[in-house]
Amino acid sequence: MATINGVTGAQFPKGSDAYASRKYQYATSSHEVEHRMDPALIIYPSSKEDIAAAIKYAKASKIAIAIRTGGHQYSGASSTAGPNIQLDLRKTFRGPDDRRLFVADGQTYVRTSVSWGLEDFNKYLGDRRLFVPHGQCVNVHLGGHVQTGGWGQLGRSFGLFGDHVVSVEIVDHQGSIKEVTPASDKELFWAILGGSPGNLGVLTHFTIKVHRDQDYQGSLGLKSLFWYDPKTLKRLLDILVEMSDNEDFPGNYDYCVSVLSSANKLLDWFPEIDGQMRRDHPELYGDDDVPFWPRSIVVYAQWVPLAKGDKPDMSWFERIRKGSVFNLPVEKKPMSELTTQWLFQNVREFDKPYVKSTQVTNSKTLGADGWAAWVTGRIDAIVKPEKNRCWLSCQFQCFGGKNSKFVQNGENGTSYSWRDTTVCATMDCFHDPEFKQRAEDWQLGNHQGSVGPNGKFSKDDRRLLWGSWGNFDLDAVWSCYYEDQEKYDRLRKVRMLADPDGVFTPNTFSVKRE
Repeated sequence: MATINGVTGAQFPKGSDAYASRKYQYATSSHEVEHRMDPALIIYPSSKEDIAAAIKYAKASKIAIAIRTGGHQYSGASSTAGPNIQLDLRKTFRGPDDRRLFVADGQTYVRTSVSWGLEDFNKYLGDRRLFVPHGQCVNVHLGGHVQTGGWGQLGRSFGLFGDHVVSVEIVDHQGSIKEVTPASDKELFWAILGGSPGNLGVLTHFTIKVHRDQDYQGSLGLKSLFWYDPKTLKRLLDILVEMSDNEDFPGNYDYCVSVLSSANKLLDWFPEIDGQMRRDHPELYGDDDVPFWPRSIVVYAQWVPLAKGDKPDMSWFERIRKGSVFNLPVEKKPMSELTTQWLFQNVREFDKPYVKSTQVTNSKTLGADGWAAWVTGRIDAIVKPEKNRCWLSCQFQCFGGKNSKFVQNGENGTSYSWRDTTVCATMDCFHDPEFKQRAEDWQLGNHQGSVGPNGKFSKDDRRLLWGSWGNFDLDAVWSCYYEDQEKYDRLRKVRMLADPDGVFTPNTFSVKRE
């Protein structure tokens, strides 16, 4: 494919030097062939005008455009196949005018581009003693993150990243640049925030409300590390179940439990323990001074004062940290420092292909249904064997209850799904290439036991756009991602108006146009 005249940014046609490295995304290891992650042309636009030129070219040529900021989408939905085009915005909007702090009517805002990663954005806010809820992976970029919600550690106490957005700026299907707000186009604003990421226009910037440390003084955080043991895991998940089954649990608390197979780069989760680990466990460090980490459990727990007079229940923290490695303390820190503490510092959990699964549930009977014991057994089946050539990265987090901001924000003009969620469960199985069937069989057993009328976890199959898995035809499995037919049909109408010629339909993981 030829390059496009009038585009000033770098262009890489298929077959050109550096094309292979430019097309690489998180999902390439697992879905490159199956989901056809092979664009005919990759463009690094240098401006909105470049984006408009690419859109007009695609429209005239009757081809489509895929939009990438971080390229972290699990199924490769931010890629495409030839003859279509890939727009890569990772470096497009990183100038001094692409991030600006301002105050209006006593509220602090940041106008930011989509080209920043979470680590960059978190540091920008932290340097100014500001914070906002967001996810944990430093290499995730803001474009996909905001359109899929921005699920993260502060979900119960502050809601989603995208809940804080007040306006978005896009280049539309005609190549026109416009700002979209609830006042200017309620339906398009609603659909962009949660509906069909990358399929409604090219998002370039957005404005987001942020919080000040000084308004939440006394916030507490706990990072605890445990060597893996099924009894310990069951105990920690029981605490999570108590929280999720209790509709009245205070909204001040957030809690997340992660399980990691051996060989995970644990210092990416706990950079602060390297020195102490060397002193207390020198046996983990080989002759090359590179540590080999054992199977482990990582827990993040947080409390934040949301109203005058709020007091933490310190016994809750003490129950969690009991028996932890190093006995790390509960620390009083500003929220901007805690949000940095929750970041995961590596690009991916294991340098292997994967079979992933993220599910959410609205169950308030996980305790009675025996889910904690059941899921502990499922995890142990993979984590315990030393040489099965499969590695797990699992994460379980509470989001529900009537005091949860995640729940309370459900009618805020966004379309993020499953606002009645109580728990989000991610169970990712990485594997050596020749052991894919083992990973798939394990995931099939998980799904059969956890979802359905007699499921331990959820009566319905509920998935998230950022953690999609399975069928790559979104229209065929729309009920897994959206609550009802009425919502899906509403999104289809917006899609048709925003993308009448299919220029923003680069693959099958898109809401079908009406």
